[in-house]
Parts: sequence; structure tokens; C-alpha cells
Amino acid sequence: MAKTFSPGVVHAALAVGGFAIGTTEFAAMSLEPDLARGLGIDAPTAGHVISAYALGVVVGAPLLAVLSARLARRTLLIALMLMFAIGNGLSAMAPDYHWMLVFRFFSGLPHGAYFGIAALVAASLVPDERRTMAVGRIMLGLTVATVIGVPLAQMLGQWLNWRWVFGVVAALALLTATLVAIAAPQDRPDHGASVRRELAALGKGQVWLTLAIGAIGFGGMFAVYTYLASTLTEVTGASQTTIPLVLAVFGLGMTIGNIVVPRFADRALMPTAGALLLWSAAMLALYPLAAGSLWTILPNVFAIGLGGALGTVLQTRLMDVAGEGQGLAAALNHSAFNTANAIGPWAGGLAIAHGLGWTSTGYVGCGLALGGFVIWLVAMRFAGDTLNVPADRSNRPALLH
Repeated sequence: MAKTFSPGVVHAALAVGGFAIGTTEFAAMSLEPDLARGLGIDAPTAGHVISAYALGVVVGAPLLAVLSARLARRTLLIALMLMFAIGNGLSAMAPDYHWMLVFRFFSGLPHGAYFGIAALVAASLVPDERRTMAVGRIMLGLTVATVIGVPLAQMLGQWLNWRWVFGVVAALALLTATLVAIAAPQDRPDHGASVRRELAALGKGQVWLTLAIGAIGFGGMFAVYTYLASTLTEVTGASQTTIPLVLAVFGLGMTIGNIVVPRFADRALMPTAGALLLWSAAMLALYPLAAGSLWTILPNVFAIGLGGALGTVLQTRLMDVAGEGQGLAAALNHSAFNTANAIGPWAGGLAIAHGLGWTSTGYVGCGLALGGFVIWLVAMRFAGDTLNVPADRSNRPALLH
């Protein structure tokens, strides 16, 4: 009989995949100048490489979740990580800009589906009252990547070149596939699953409201993060060597948030989501005032990072409101947050382009967080019997013993 591992071990194996995904997603932003030089393009054009990955996430999350509905979740997780490994391996060998666009798009396809299915597996291994904590453990891989993975990737890119970064990420993906194959419980495919059953989640208003909260409310954090390096040099007067430290403090805030906040969310899920949105709005509003000094911007950036736990909380909320379309709804959460990753920088860039200054991104971010809170109010108004009601646990995968 196959050895059974504790939920903590399984969660750790799944978090390695989150670390790999977080490293390649955030490191690509910091390596943009190196990408531009290596591919013989200018910096704005290199930004399209990042956009191609984000587009892959938005497209791949629902597509793969629906098409793979009848696969056993353990098998699907392994396949998604192998796909991610291939995409990053090809990115490391991309001969030119156009091929790089293709490979980054391909790399982004398994991102959302992996996190969505990993969250469902993680939650299925623990009691209802610990679901959000389990999801938070998976997301720790992503947040730790912002503290450790991205700085290491940046150093690796400087010492060798950017291609090595994607090669290392591909190796981490292969490691994840191996760990999942060893540690994750074997489960039976859900023969009752179908495309129609998964798509049924899209007919639920609470699913759309939850996704909208993430797409709008989380955009505020991205509005500030995208232009943080420029704000540090142009407004704070910080040196280039200080920027990685501030980015690491932001990542530390996200990590602490995903450790602490789920404990409250498992007791009061939607109230915690609302509190996080108001917290983010307040901290983002303080950002323009804090940006003048390194000693004030550091705690402010940490506090903004704490609001990153919203993704974990909304992931659990989708489990409660998706009905039988669990896989699709879980994956769409990451499409929503990549939509936020597009809206936030776009809105912040507009403010800067209109002469409002680098720190105006804080006010833009505050507005987006408050916009998410308005949607949260609508969701609460029409929540009915879906408020704080755990998902149907009959949807747990059938394990093989």
C-alpha cells in the first residue's frame, strides 16, 4: 500500500510549485532590462514578454480547468507542472523576441489551473475550519518567492544571464512534479465531471462578484508595486542597491499576511475580505505621504503587502459559492488577479502620464481598493445562504487506499 503523507507535507510539496511560479512571474519584471538587451529590443517592447505570460494565465486558467475536469487532481497537478517546466525551459532557449512571446504565453497557461487545483487538494485534506489556512500554505510558495526567489533570480541574471533564471525555474517545476507524484494522495477521476458541470459555476452571481472583488480590489496593490522602484529613486531618493530590500519587505508583508490572515478568515470569511479591502485602501492612501523617506516607506510597503492575503481569502470564498464547478471557479481566481495586474499598472500609468507624479499611484490604488469594497458590499447584500457556508464536502476527491 502506498505511503500516506501528512497534509503538511503535501502542502509543502504543492508550495514548491507556487515558489517556482512566483519566481518566474515577478523575476521577469526585474529582469526586463536584461531581457531587452539579450533579445535586441527596447525596454517597452520587453514589457510585452511579461504581458504575454499574463495573457497565458488569463486564457489558460479557465480553459485547462474545464478541459481537464475528468482527470484525477493528482495527475492534473503533475501534468500542469510538466507543462510549466517545458514552457520555462523553452523560454531559456528562445532564439528571438517573437519566439519568446510564444514561450512565455505557453508558460502562463498552467499557472491559474495549478493554483486553483492545488488549493482544492490542500483544502480537501483538512477540516472545514482550517481550509483557508491550507490555501494560505500553498500561496506561501508564491509570497516567499517575492522575498527569496526574485532577489536570487536577479543576482543569477547579473552573474550569468537571464536565460539561467528560466532554466532554474524549469528545474523547480520538475522538482514539484516529482514531489507531488510522491506525496500527494492518489485519487480517482470524477467520472461525473463534464464541461457543462464546470461551466455551471459561471451561472452563479456570487462567483462573478467574488472574481470582480479580486480583479478590481487587488488592482490597487499592483498600481503601487509596478512603479515602486521608480518612486524609490525619483521621490524617496533611495539608491539602486536599496530597491531589492524594499521589494523584499513588500514580499515579507505578503508572506506574513498569508500566515496570519487565514486564521481570521476561517472564522469569518467574508468579513475578513471586507476588512482587508479597507486596510489596503487606508495603507495605499498613506503611500504618497510615506514615500518621502525610506524609514516611512518601508513600514508602509510592508503594510500594503499584508493586503495580499486577499487572494487566499477569495480562493476559499469561491469554494463556497461555485457549487459543482469547483475546478473552473478556483482557476478563475488567478485570471481575476492577473486582470488586476493589468488594471492596476494601467490606471497608475495614466495618473503618472497626466503629470500627477509617481506617488499618485497610491491614490489610484486606494480608489481601486475602495471599488473592490463596493463590490464586496453588493456581494454581502445578495449573499443569502451562501454567507460563510462551507463548500459541499462531497466534492472532495475520492482517494485510493
